[in-house]
Amino acid sequence: MITTATESVSAPRLRAADLAALIARWVLGGLFIYMGLSKALHPVEFLKLVRQYNVTDQHLVLNFIASTLPWFEIFCGLLLVLGISVRATAFLLVAMLIPFTLLILRRALAIHSAQQIAFCAIKFDCGCGAGEVLICRKLVENTLLTAAAAWLVFWRHHLLSLRSKLLS
Repeated sequence: MITTATESVSAPRLRAADLAALIARWVLGGLFIYMGLSKALHPVEFLKLVRQYNVTDQHLVLNFIASTLPWFEIFCGLLLVLGISVRATAFLLVAMLIPFTLLILRRALAIHSAQQIAFCAIKFDCGCGAGEVLICRKLVENTLLTAAAAWLVFWRHHLLSLRSKLLS
């Protein structure tokens, strides 16, 4: 078989992109496992943080969110790390990250207008599991996490994916 110059040039890019997707998958998965565990281990504190977003006044809904969201994050993180249903899991993370980022932005804007603090100086515990964070940094972090998850949604080749091993 004769290879052309274009084929030999494109092969290393595919491998580098596969490696980048694997790293993105493991980083996202690890972060969501960590964030989920930090919430699951402190459910009362997490419930208090969920209340601060004023999404609903229904105690049953608040309790449901505070009790299930951490375990769902852990589950999604494990799926990503293991490479099971990577695209669907990444889509779920995008679907969680976008509204959560908008809620953080809404809360930060409310603090900004009420207390006349410089926007990037606003700091509060957003409930992500990292304690108090500077909001501008958190918004950039969530945007990068969303972009990485969106990239995994559209990436077709998943290196070291357990699902592909199970189907063989």
